[in-house]
Amino acid sequence: MGLFDMFKGDRGTEGMTPHFAFAASLLYMMQSDGEMDNEEIGQLLAVLGGESRNGVIGVGANNRALLDRALKYVRSNSIDSFLREAAPTLTDAQKMCILVNLVDSSLADGEPERQEQELFAKFMNAFGVSEERFKPFFEVIVLKNDRSVFINQSHPKNQPGYEVSLGL
Repeated sequence: MGLFDMFKGDRGTEGMTPHFAFAASLLYMMQSDGEMDNEEIGQLLAVLGGESRNGVIGVGANNRALLDRALKYVRSNSIDSFLREAAPTLTDAQKMCILVNLVDSSLADGEPERQEQELFAKFMNAFGVSEERFKPFFEVIVLKNDRSVFINQSHPKNQPGYEVSLGL
């Protein structure tokens, strides 16, 4: 242990856990475009179990320590280092859950930025998930976030005979 190892990030006594990897993944995505939008913060709080008191949304006590530790980690570790450390600790279901939430987070503020798309590709590569395999999940999330189907009656998906399917 070197003298400055204490500054490499707070891994706590738990080390890399799936829940920690989930929180850190979302934070890496949120910061990838250089700004953390309110919609992204709301998404983070929703998936980590945010709570509302007097109309103000905050992180519950159970997740405050997790979020604080993840913020410290993200600030002091590269995405490549994180992915090398996290990927082997995750099951396939945990990897897919992270990927689905990353896409949802990137779409929370409208359209994903180029940096978010590039970061997502890094996650998919590190997790060993192909675009072909992920495509049905992506289509569901895009549909979930495309509220223009309610305000634009000429939207292609509102045309007579159009049926939503996953193409499976």
